[in-house]
Amino acid sequence: MSFQPADNIQDLQYFGEFGGVNPSISDSSTYTFLSAKTMFDTFEGNADGCYLYSRHSSPSNLYLGEALAAMEGTETANVTASGMGAITPVLMQLCDAGDHIVSSRTIYGGTYAFLKNFAPKFQISTSFVDITNLEKVEDAITSKTRVLYCESVSNPLLEVADIEALADLAKKYELKLVVDNTFSPLSIAPAKLGADIVIHSLTKFINGASDTVGGVVCGTQEMINDLRNVNDGACMLFGSTMDSLRAASVLKNLRTLHIRMKQHSKNAMFLAEQFEKDGLKTVYPGLESHPSHKLFKRMMHPEFGFGGMLTIDVGCLEKANQLMELMQHRNLGYLAVSLGFYKTLFSAPGTSTSSEIPEEEQAEMGLTDGLIRFSIGLDNDIERTYQMMKQCMIEVGVMNEVGKLESLKV
Repeated sequence: MSFQPADNIQDLQYFGEFGGVNPSISDSSTYTFLSAKTMFDTFEGNADGCYLYSRHSSPSNLYLGEALAAMEGTETANVTASGMGAITPVLMQLCDAGDHIVSSRTIYGGTYAFLKNFAPKFQISTSFVDITNLEKVEDAITSKTRVLYCESVSNPLLEVADIEALADLAKKYELKLVVDNTFSPLSIAPAKLGADIVIHSLTKFINGASDTVGGVVCGTQEMINDLRNVNDGACMLFGSTMDSLRAASVLKNLRTLHIRMKQHSKNAMFLAEQFEKDGLKTVYPGLESHPSHKLFKRMMHPEFGFGGMLTIDVGCLEKANQLMELMQHRNLGYLAVSLGFYKTLFSAPGTSTSSEIPEEEQAEMGLTDGLIRFSIGLDNDIERTYQMMKQCMIEVGVMNEVGKLESLKV
């Protein structure tokens, strides 16, 4: 498999209007025209390269969109004000009243809430299935189904979607396969594997600084044009437009993504191996014990590893909270939601990022009270980090003094 799209970022070249090595930031909400006819043509979508109003687009947003499209290997891309500002317009653009979506059961809590609680207001229904069971996925498809939706690596259980097989199903039933690739930028290229649309929350690994909220939709020129249409485009009419200053900031950070992802993956792999040796229930796609390890390995760009996300299960919420609070006190990371920061971030997803999912459904999918989701940081000495984390586990009673697991009961 060729992985050229991931390498295209370094070939992009934009000069600012005065020759600056960084593109000039378009700090305008509206743009002037030399003729009334050009303004009319722009409203009609017939004046490529002309700008009208920053809710439609701006030079800064287009620069970032081109770079992200090159990364994912799609024709173009549209950046948005948040990850949810990318996800919701796509689903609303693809579905009409009475239509149906088949979605992975383990997805970001906000996406789940939108599909379960909000989309039905527009008579759009969703079936949530085990995305790793292709038979169940196919059984859920009906004559009303329009979209297959999944995450490359699911939040928070780290289930891995077989994107090529799902793409075959989508083609068989004339559906659109939409893949959220937030957890695995560069490691997995869903468009090359057959996905129709690739979504990211730019807030996470791509920006990498936890200082900006953003999203992107990568797809065909036709799809992006539909989303931007002034008459019925969901991105246009929902108004989830990224600010030009933020777009310029993300574009600068994107240049180091390849370096950061290698270090995130390296550190996560080391910790996952050590935690598993210590007897902790550890989930990480790079471990041979992960049920989809071979699948991930087959799909991945080997240079960028298995990603920076892992989970451990310490048995109960009380132990999880004690451990996270102590690790934060010892400066091993932050008790915080989100991911992709230079410091390790950890949270108990059942009571945070996945709290929108009812408890009975959490239990059914295997999301336990004691689960801790880690976004592993860029630590230079990961061995030192591990030893300090292990000491924290001993102190809160997850391990004993020789590093063996204690009873996971409170």
